[in-house]
Amino acid sequence: MSPPSPASPHAPTVLVTGAAKRLGREIALALAGAGWRVAVHYRDSLEDATKTVADCAHLTPGATAFRCDLGDETAVRQLLPTVVEALGEVDAVVNSASTFEHDTTASFSFAAMEKHMRSNAGAAILLAQALHAHIARRSPPAPASGAAINAAVVNLLDQKLWNQNPDFLSYTLSKAALEAANTMLALSLSPLLRVVGVAPGLTLTSHLLSDAKFAALHTLSPLGRSSTAQDVAATVLFALQNRSITGTTLLVDGGQHLMRFERDFSLM
Repeated sequence: MSPPSPASPHAPTVLVTGAAKRLGREIALALAGAGWRVAVHYRDSLEDATKTVADCAHLTPGATAFRCDLGDETAVRQLLPTVVEALGEVDAVVNSASTFEHDTTASFSFAAMEKHMRSNAGAAILLAQALHAHIARRSPPAPASGAAINAAVVNLLDQKLWNQNPDFLSYTLSKAALEAANTMLALSLSPLLRVVGVAPGLTLTSHLLSDAKFAALHTLSPLGRSSTAQDVAATVLFALQNRSITGTTLLVDGGQHLMRFERDFSLM
């Protein structure tokens, strides 16, 4: 979809989960800059979410924050209807929020797996389900108008699915489940809804990495650089705009998935 100008009252609306900070915030800002009205999801980071809303609203009016614990099924089922009630029609969901806690085969537990599965895979599936139901209730445009609804879900994945190591077992399992769900959802929710995966490489640093270590690790790819937040956000926008993409994943990692890493970046 080619969004209208930011001043248009008919700007398309997107829910971005985990949009208060880090990669989710960069995605929200990029979409707002392209004319999308952004529903900014957050869990605990109200101050950060408020700043993201203000920055998005400066680019396209109407940005609003919505709190939800993605590990709570009841809360997740209420999230999209709450956004619809507040903002009207919703055209897309970007599932960027992720639980990312370290475990291995030695420390694995059902509790750790369930925590990651609920927030990283289950919530994304429920939001896709809710968006599909919302789109189905909207009056379809006349076939001859060429203005068919271009609704989509974009799921943030991880290059480590194509380049596995033994670290972050439950996180990786949850992202693998979501990658498999991309195909199943694309089949079951078509033709009303497209489902696309975007898999970044090492993109942002964390408390586990010094700036120098992050810079060195970022160069470990065939292209000599991994993904930046701007690269990932641009790919999400592309996935939302391109009507011919569904049921597949776009890897945005400088080719890191082509290399072999024995450990997760944060533990190298």
